[in-house]
Amino acid sequence: MPGSKAIKHFLQFSDFSLDEFEYVIERAKVIKRKFKAYEVYHPLVDRTLVMVFEKSSTRTRLSFEAGMHQLGGAAIYLNTRDSQLGRGEPVEDAGQVMSRMCDIIMVRTFGQEIIERFAANSRVPVINGLTNEHHPCQVLADIFTFYEHRGPIAGKTVAWIGDANNMLYSWLQAAEVFGFHLNVSTPKGYDIDPSLVSTQRYTFFDNPSDACEGAHLVNTDVWTSMGYEKENAERLKAFDGFIVDAAKMGRASPDAVFMHCLPAHRGEEVAAEVIDGPQSVVWDEAENRLHVQKALIEYLLLGKIQDN
Repeated sequence: MPGSKAIKHFLQFSDFSLDEFEYVIERAKVIKRKFKAYEVYHPLVDRTLVMVFEKSSTRTRLSFEAGMHQLGGAAIYLNTRDSQLGRGEPVEDAGQVMSRMCDIIMVRTFGQEIIERFAANSRVPVINGLTNEHHPCQVLADIFTFYEHRGPIAGKTVAWIGDANNMLYSWLQAAEVFGFHLNVSTPKGYDIDPSLVSTQRYTFFDNPSDACEGAHLVNTDVWTSMGYEKENAERLKAFDGFIVDAAKMGRASPDAVFMHCLPAHRGEEVAAEVIDGPQSVVWDEAENRLHVQKALIEYLLLGKIQDN
């Protein structure tokens, strides 16, 4: 808008500084406490979030939609199949139009370049709800969950076992911002794309069990992400031995926690004894999408505020 300050977006994890993340994490603690105490908190009355979905979702839609309502605002769901975007409207035009009718936009789509083009033409903040390359909101929720259970993540070791997907690339960016180290193990042929990495804070392991050694957090994801379903049979063969089971968790630090962004396939990327076991924090992790995204929306719309 003419004369207004630069719009702040959250398109990938590296878009925020450590100071900004620490503020959002502290705000998420406050907002979660209010939620648990049934305390009405409506700082976003008369504000509207538009949610644009090109990929299907459970947790992303529910957490953003419920979160916006809980902050006193409104949320509108748009699926590209039901909008002009699905009929070939240029992304740039959609960004121009949608941003004139709402206060903040969340986009869940395929290529990162799509959301970058959308944001470049938006007059309001844009949040990445997931792209092929990045999933920053999930990793923010994961780090918040680690803070809750084990305290600051700086100086810790995080093990990533499985596909080099959008989650891993956001974790790699987070390692650079927060100052922790990643132990990475991916099958041959499913390696890290160097063009998406700008940190040295990781070590690669051919053996996934070795990657878990001494880790404070062991993390995995489905072996076949959305859009790659035709590769499922091939991937099951390639990922043989990459299941996070009790033996691998046994190599980690005794107080290690296990995370998975869900949905999970027990018996494939994770054993039931792990995801349903005492070290698993996956349900807290899933719930925390709600709280950190509320804090994120509040920050993008209102800036830093003082409230207890």
